[in-house]
Amino acid sequence: MSHVSQAPVTTPDIEPAPPSPSTFADVKGWFSAYDQVLFDWFLARQNQSPDTTGDLLELGAFMGKSAIFLAGYLRDGEEFTVVDLFDSPAPDDFNLAEMRDSYPTLTRRGFETNYLTFHEALPTVIQAPTSVVADRVRPASCRFVHIDASHLHEHVVQDIASSRVVAAPDAVVVFDDYRSAHCPGVAAAVWAAVATGGLRLIAVSASKLYATWGDPAPHQAALLAWLEGRTDLWHGVDIIDGHPLVRIGDEGVTAPPAPRPLRAPVAPEPVPAPVPARSRRSGRGAVAPAGQDLLPPLVTRAIVTARRRRRA
Repeated sequence: MSHVSQAPVTTPDIEPAPPSPSTFADVKGWFSAYDQVLFDWFLARQNQSPDTTGDLLELGAFMGKSAIFLAGYLRDGEEFTVVDLFDSPAPDDFNLAEMRDSYPTLTRRGFETNYLTFHEALPTVIQAPTSVVADRVRPASCRFVHIDASHLHEHVVQDIASSRVVAAPDAVVVFDDYRSAHCPGVAAAVWAAVATGGLRLIAVSASKLYATWGDPAPHQAALLAWLEGRTDLWHGVDIIDGHPLVRIGDEGVTAPPAPRPLRAPVAPEPVPAPVPARSRRSGRGAVAPAGQDLLPPLVTRAIVTARRRRRA
């Protein structure tokens, strides 16, 4: 279920409208084929279970790539909420510097243009710091939470705490950049939550960590059974503090079918071929006198006869 966005677009009127993407691949963002496959597996498994209900939530949207993908798994009666600062002022100087360095082209207008290329209506959009999530999203209402917002440690700690409030008992909570070299604050916050905060690991890929605040065992058992039948993903199991963790890597996996635009891209108007200039050469290769081809035949013959008499 989609709702009217909750904050006005603040992009200046003078900014030209961003172009609509022609394909899902045209949407800017970082979303690997194997993470698309894993999102598809977790979300499709939830959709096939009558006992799994709840909404979808994304913290940090950038230009909408993963949001567009997630919305394809929304069921009737469910809500999809996206939380991002977009064009709003950052809550502190560090966050402002991060936005300028990492997301210089980020605007809500661009997100909405991309999203509406693939879906009829926008999700519920909360244009605010992600710290408002616990107050704006119903407790225990979300079955899938994707966290890819600020990389600053204190903000990630807040996002983790918020996810615990809004997550349903068996919800899947996904963290991006949990091991990226340029995001040590994410790693510190996530692994601290695993060690002492009650976050339970399900699996990790190269880019994302999949966890739950509930019991990870049912997720892991089903995931391992599914992985056993695949040759395009490798996997292994590690034990961390007495708990299993499934590691997953790419062996040439192909992404699931990409979301398709609602309308076919408009083909550019064909450029007409240039009309060749009219040849002004006579049948014998000589250039006809200027204006001669514009005269009536009778006048032309008279001119030619007069010239012959003068030459004689």
